[in-house]
Amino acid sequence: MKTLKDAAVGTTVKVSRLGGEGAVRRRIMDMGITKGAEIYVRKVAPLGDPIEVTVRGYELSLRKAEAENILVD
Repeated sequence: MKTLKDAAVGTTVKVSRLGGEGAVRRRIMDMGITKGAEIYVRKVAPLGDPIEVTVRGYELSLRKAEAENILVD
């Protein structure tokens, strides 16, 4: 499975499943990232942290650890 961390800049991916547990999963869901949501990857910092994305019209920054818990198609 491919994670959001592996998605290329400038691509739109669809969330297939959320991993993680507890506070990490809750934070991801609180940002509006749920199964079926489309995520556009805007920018990735040189060392991969943070990853800037657009979800449901909102611009968000994700930590690399959070992006590893978002499985995408």
